Amino acid sequence: MPAGDLKKEDKAMRYQLWEMLKEMKSDSYEWVELSHSLGNDSPYWAGIPEGSVELGTVCYDWGNEMLDCLIQTFKFPGQFGTHIDFPGHFVKGEPLSEAYGAESMLFPLCVIDVTEKVKKDVHYAVTVEDIKAYEAEYGPIPDGAFVALYTGWGKNWPDMDALSGIAEDGSENFPGWSIEALQYIYEVRNAAANGHETLDTDASALAAQAGDLACERYVLSHGKLQIEVLDNLDRVAPAGALLIAAWPRIEGATGLPARLLAITPKVR
Repeated sequence: MPAGDLKKEDKAMRYQLWEMLKEMKSDSYEWVELSHSLGNDSPYWAGIPEGSVELGTVCYDWGNEMLDCLIQTFKFPGQFGTHIDFPGHFVKGEPLSEAYGAESMLFPLCVIDVTEKVKKDVHYAVTVEDIKAYEAEYGPIPDGAFVALYTGWGKNWPDMDALSGIAEDGSENFPGWSIEALQYIYEVRNAAANGHETLDTDASALAAQAGDLACERYVLSHGKLQIEVLDNLDRVAPAGALLIAAWPRIEGATGLPARLLAITPKVR
């Protein structure tokens, strides 16, 4: 059908996304990077063997007769920096990266702020009461939301000891999720994914008590996604923002470094 024959409402629908983008790039919104920058010295879990990270190694240098250009290779663990975990990371036979396509990269974003409680208790685990208090102020967590836990821990990047909360006795000490809070956002509110600034889902005290990362196991065993080691959550509105998450399209991955963008109403 010639463009001139389109009805006015069809034209409006055709360009609606463009108009939405103009609005989101206006002064009313801010585009916030939620992922950390990575380099060869960036920290990663101690159980990953040394030598697992080699970023930006030149394999084809300037001055080649065939083609004058620069090509690099990149070697990294799936769970490196700000990264997404797929269910097969913790549960044998469950879906891996190829099961999650473009429809899994855009979410309503909810940010639960427990920073003041973490200042008083480094082992603080978010509670159902914390989430219900959030909902009393901002409304119910929407279906398919990404729920991010803001603890203030992002400031510790890239110091591995600080991220792990290493004490004088060598113990790890950091805040995180509780099973009850995760059950609420997934079983009562049907969230699609959760995220946090820490290296692990579980608050360290709960992990030590369980002898396992029980919270992470719960999330992944229920077919949900999580993104760890977030940044800049203080720059995102508690409610009303969108989260865009992207990762390399590598098949069979248990996890992959992710690039995250929040489009948020400006935080006043």
